[in-house]
Amino acid sequence: MNHEDPKRIVVIGAGIVGASLAYHLASKGAQVTVLEAGGIASGVTGTSFAWINTSCAGIDSIAALRGDAIAAWRQLETQVPGLTVRWHGALSYGTQDGRVSPESVLIDRSRIALLEPQLRQPPEQALYEPEQGALDAVAATHALLAAADALGATVRTHTPVLGFATEDAQVTGVETAAGLIEADMVVLAAGTGTAKLAAQLGVDLPIIASPAIFLRYQAPPGLVRAIISSHAMEVRQAEDGTMLAAEDYVDDAPDNQPAAMALHTASAIREELEGAEAIAPEFACIGLRPMPLDGVPVIGYLPNIKGGYVCAMHPGVVLAAIVGQLASGEIVTGEPAPALEACRPARFLAC
Repeated sequence: MNHEDPKRIVVIGAGIVGASLAYHLASKGAQVTVLEAGGIASGVTGTSFAWINTSCAGIDSIAALRGDAIAAWRQLETQVPGLTVRWHGALSYGTQDGRVSPESVLIDRSRIALLEPQLRQPPEQALYEPEQGALDAVAATHALLAAADALGATVRTHTPVLGFATEDAQVTGVETAAGLIEADMVVLAAGTGTAKLAAQLGVDLPIIASPAIFLRYQAPPGLVRAIISSHAMEVRQAEDGTMLAAEDYVDDAPDNQPAAMALHTASAIREELEGAEAIAPEFACIGLRPMPLDGVPVIGYLPNIKGGYVCAMHPGVVLAAIVGQLASGEIVTGEPAPALEACRPARFLAC
């Protein structure tokens, strides 16, 4: 390849991580093709609560990465048309999960009541994190891919990967039903499908599908101003009134299935919020998050084969902007990003 030629990069996956990678790669001059087996944001991106926070319970091996996540989203907001984040802060109380960010402020009941006037019984105190926010992950994915397209990227939906072309232990292209797409680098960003793709390249990545329950309700606007994470509910509300809630997946017992959980959570929301009587379940499902075995994102070059790079992580929405920024820099320039050092896939070779 002539040094003047742009790198031909195929990104597999059109969720929010793949979309961020595509935009950042295209903005750095790469010739980008995005392949997606289904539709845009048709995987876990479409079932994400999409709370952008930097909190972590316990020791955090990616603290540097997480610490830059909010700044990276704020930067993208200025660059990508139609990409908006609602920086309305987050209120947490009674959850016992131990997650605290450096910006946490302990506030009292009177301040809580001012921030969230619809709470029937504001707690005595809560942690308030004013710098946090949330976004519509599906809309953000579309905005990032539209911006990538404007920079010359090609997005092919409903195009499953059938296999890879390799030569001398190097990936040289991706096989699809429409033919071979030649590539200097292939980036695997296919969520829970990433491990299967890596296996086709002879690399075993221990990434499991971790279930969580995603709920959406029709509700009167203005019930919730920020994100509320409490013992009773984890909710946020869009300007049109649409309310989103997240619940832990317990098991496959009927009472713990999404439809039953939607009714149970709606009841809890009515008890917690004044004016929520009219709340009605609109959508409920189990989202499958790509969870590396050790909980740390898997980002970097695939071991034992050249021309392959992987990006698989939870929380994907939180990290999509900063990972797109840093990983694209590594791929285009060849210079490693120190903040990604704990994420390398080669760590699993020693297991």
